[in-house]
Amino acid sequence: MDKLLISFFVAVAISYILTPYAKRFAYKVGAIDVPKDERRVHTVPIPRMGGLAIFLAFTITTLFMAELDKSLVGILIGATLIAIMGMLDDIKPISAKYKLLVQFIAAMIVIYSGVKIEYMSIPFVGEWVPLGKLSFFITVFWIIGITNTVNLIDGLDGLAAGVSVIASLTLAYVAYANNQPTVAMLLIILAGGAVGFLPYNFNPAQIFMGDTGSLLIGFLLATVSIQGVIKSATTIAVAIPVLALGVPVFDTAFAITRRLVNGRPIMEADKGHLHHRLLEQGLSQKQTVLVLYFISALLGGSAVFISDTSVTTAYLFLLTVAFVVIFGAFRFGLVTKSSHRKANM
Repeated sequence: MDKLLISFFVAVAISYILTPYAKRFAYKVGAIDVPKDERRVHTVPIPRMGGLAIFLAFTITTLFMAELDKSLVGILIGATLIAIMGMLDDIKPISAKYKLLVQFIAAMIVIYSGVKIEYMSIPFVGEWVPLGKLSFFITVFWIIGITNTVNLIDGLDGLAAGVSVIASLTLAYVAYANNQPTVAMLLIILAGGAVGFLPYNFNPAQIFMGDTGSLLIGFLLATVSIQGVIKSATTIAVAIPVLALGVPVFDTAFAITRRLVNGRPIMEADKGHLHHRLLEQGLSQKQTVLVLYFISALLGGSAVFISDTSVTTAYLFLLTVAFVVIFGAFRFGLVTKSSHRKANM
């Protein structure tokens, strides 16, 4: 436990110290987010690429505090590739297909290093079924999917960073409880990196994490959760990271559904995300972010609950959560037809 706490505070310190330097670097290379469409909430140009500080905090702390093995090396190489792509995209936007290609390559690297989803459990039965050749496709889908969910909620000051902290700490607790200290440490380090960045990113933000941060955090949460929580003995292992990342996962799922319902490309940005809907209800940026923190904490607590209860109780609880989430989605118009104008990416 002492080593985990040290790792956390080291990552916090590194990220906090390096974020101002990341800000200067962003200005130097022209990584500036200019509010040029109605989807942006900020009104003045803000430097992005703050995720560089999170990346360096995670990498440096991990190299000093964790025991390296083949899988961890694969995760670090993949994360470095994602971070470099994010930096380039923050300077000059890269097309979606090239970003997906880089994410696929990064996923291939971690799969080659041994990080993959090899088994799935049968609902209400609890038997583990080997995935065989499907393992590759399911793992790639999981990594790319989770990587992009965090990116899609990065729309308000402090939102993605704070939600990522909650998700990381939730998964770290579950990993630690399942005797996976290395996995818990990696998640604690990631949480520390995001916490150190948050003072500069909370409203009013001095810097955004950009794709450098949001894609990196999503990638790390996806890969580390495979290496840890999903490989645990829990029969509902996959549901745990889904709940821990409930806000970005559900918001992304509803965004895809909404765009299909409206006949728009699923990669097209809009103003129908949950944080947009809460702003429309009259909440301020800070209030909206705090509400979403609270929802994330509730979902994180749900993930902890189902990780330590009977299979039947867990599935019934998940059905209840699913009903509440779907009801909320229709209540706030997250999946219905809308008249919002098309927004540029």
